[in-house]
Amino acid sequence: MSHDQSYECRRRAAPFSLRLTDEERAQLERDASGQSLSSYIKDKLFSGSELRPSRRHATSDADRQAIAQLLATLGQSRISQNLNQIAKLAHLGALPVDEELTADLNEACSQIASIRQTLMSALNMKESRS
Repeated sequence: MSHDQSYECRRRAAPFSLRLTDEERAQLERDASGQSLSSYIKDKLFSGSELRPSRRHATSDADRQAIAQLLATLGQSRISQNLNQIAKLAHLGALPVDEELTADLNEACSQIASIRQTLMSALNMKESRS
Protein backbone atom coordinates (compact mmCIF):
# COMPACT_ATOMS: atom_id res chain seq x y z
CA MET A 1 0.00 0.00 0.00
CA SER A 2 1.49 3.35 -0.98
CA HIS A 3 1.77 6.30 1.38
CA ASP A 4 -1.08 8.09 -0.42
CA GLN A 5 -3.40 5.08 -0.14
CA SER A 6 -2.79 4.58 3.58
CA TYR A 7 -3.44 8.28 4.15
CA GLU A 8 -6.72 8.01 2.25
CA CYS A 9 -7.81 5.06 4.43
CA ARG A 10 -7.17 7.00 7.65
CA ARG A 11 -8.63 10.31 6.54
CA ARG A 12 -12.09 11.04 7.85
CA ALA A 13 -14.89 12.13 5.58
CA ALA A 14 -15.61 15.82 5.30
CA PRO A 15 -18.16 17.12 7.81
CA PHE A 16 -21.75 17.57 6.72
CA SER A 17 -23.51 20.78 7.67
CA LEU A 18 -27.22 21.08 8.38
CA ARG A 19 -29.10 24.26 9.16
CA LEU A 20 -31.82 24.00 11.80
CA THR A 21 -34.15 26.42 13.45
CA ASP A 22 -33.74 26.93 17.19
CA GLU A 23 -36.90 24.88 17.72
CA GLU A 24 -35.67 22.02 15.51
CA ARG A 25 -32.33 21.88 17.32
CA ALA A 26 -34.03 21.98 20.72
CA GLN A 27 -36.28 19.09 19.67
CA LEU A 28 -33.29 17.06 18.50
CA GLU A 29 -31.46 17.70 21.77
CA ARG A 30 -34.51 16.57 23.75
CA ASP A 31 -34.89 13.46 21.63
CA ALA A 32 -31.17 12.64 21.90
CA SER A 33 -31.47 12.40 25.72
CA GLY A 34 -27.82 13.11 26.44
CA GLN A 35 -26.43 11.39 23.35
CA SER A 36 -24.35 13.64 21.09
CA LEU A 37 -26.41 15.16 18.28
CA SER A 38 -24.05 13.72 15.70
CA SER A 39 -24.45 10.17 17.03
CA TYR A 40 -28.19 10.59 17.48
CA ILE A 41 -28.71 11.84 13.92
CA LYS A 42 -26.52 9.05 12.48
CA ASP A 43 -28.42 6.45 14.52
CA LYS A 44 -31.75 7.80 13.25
CA LEU A 45 -30.60 7.99 9.64
CA PHE A 46 -28.90 4.63 9.50
CA SER A 47 -30.85 2.50 12.00
CA GLY A 48 -31.53 -0.85 10.39
CA SER A 49 -28.83 -0.14 7.83
CA GLU A 50 -25.60 -2.06 7.42
CA LEU A 51 -23.79 1.29 7.21
CA ARG A 52 -23.96 1.89 10.95
CA PRO A 53 -24.20 -0.77 13.62
CA SER A 54 -26.67 0.01 16.35
CA ARG A 55 -25.12 1.48 19.49
CA ARG A 56 -26.33 1.87 23.04
CA HIS A 57 -27.82 5.25 23.72
CA ALA A 58 -25.84 7.46 26.02
CA THR A 59 -27.03 7.66 29.58
CA SER A 60 -27.90 11.15 30.75
CA ASP A 61 -25.90 12.67 33.62
CA ALA A 62 -28.97 12.53 35.88
CA ASP A 63 -29.51 8.84 35.06
CA ARG A 64 -25.82 8.05 35.61
CA GLN A 65 -25.95 9.81 38.97
CA ALA A 66 -29.09 7.91 40.01
CA ILE A 67 -27.61 4.59 38.89
CA ALA A 68 -24.35 5.32 40.72
CA GLN A 69 -26.35 6.13 43.87
CA LEU A 70 -28.25 2.83 43.58
CA LEU A 71 -24.99 0.92 43.14
CA ALA A 72 -23.49 2.69 46.18
CA THR A 73 -26.62 1.93 48.23
CA LEU A 74 -26.41 -1.73 47.25
CA GLY A 75 -22.73 -1.78 48.22
CA GLN A 76 -23.44 -0.14 51.60
CA SER A 77 -26.38 -2.37 52.41
CA ARG A 78 -26.05 -5.09 55.01
CA ILE A 79 -27.23 -7.76 52.58
CA SER A 80 -23.90 -9.58 52.43
CA GLN A 81 -23.49 -9.49 56.22
CA ASN A 82 -27.04 -10.79 56.71
CA LEU A 83 -26.46 -13.63 54.25
CA ASN A 84 -23.19 -14.44 56.01
CA GLN A 85 -25.00 -14.60 59.38
CA ILE A 86 -27.63 -16.93 57.89
CA ALA A 87 -24.84 -19.16 56.54
CA LYS A 88 -23.10 -19.25 59.95
CA LEU A 89 -26.34 -20.17 61.72
CA ALA A 90 -27.01 -22.87 59.15
CA HIS A 91 -23.50 -24.32 59.61
CA LEU A 92 -23.95 -24.31 63.40
CA GLY A 93 -27.26 -26.13 63.05
CA ALA A 94 -29.15 -23.24 64.68
CA LEU A 95 -31.13 -22.63 61.50
CA PRO A 96 -32.98 -25.55 59.99
CA VAL A 97 -32.09 -25.61 56.31
CA ASP A 98 -34.32 -27.41 53.89
CA GLU A 99 -34.40 -27.46 50.09
CA GLU A 100 -36.92 -24.61 49.96
CA LEU A 101 -34.75 -22.28 52.08
CA THR A 102 -31.67 -23.20 50.06
CA ALA A 103 -33.49 -22.46 46.81
CA ASP A 104 -34.81 -19.15 48.18
CA LEU A 105 -31.34 -18.07 49.33
CA ASN A 106 -29.75 -19.06 46.03
CA GLU A 107 -32.45 -17.13 44.15
CA ALA A 108 -31.92 -14.03 46.34
CA CYS A 109 -28.16 -14.14 45.76
CA SER A 110 -28.68 -14.53 42.03
CA GLN A 111 -31.07 -11.57 41.91
CA ILE A 112 -28.70 -9.34 43.90
CA ALA A 113 -25.81 -10.26 41.60
CA SER A 114 -28.00 -9.52 38.57
CA ILE A 115 -29.04 -6.11 39.95
CA ARG A 116 -25.40 -5.24 40.65
CA GLN A 117 -24.29 -6.32 37.17
CA THR A 118 -27.11 -4.37 35.51
CA LEU A 119 -26.18 -1.22 37.42
CA MET A 120 -22.50 -1.63 36.58
CA SER A 121 -23.31 -2.21 32.91
CA ALA A 122 -25.46 0.93 32.85
CA LEU A 123 -22.43 2.86 34.13
CA ASN A 124 -20.05 1.05 31.73
CA MET A 125 -18.09 -0.21 34.74
CA LYS A 126 -16.11 -3.43 34.81
CA GLU A 127 -16.21 -5.67 37.83
CA SER A 128 -12.97 -5.81 39.75
CA ARG A 129 -12.12 -8.92 41.71
CA SER A 130 -10.05 -8.42 44.83
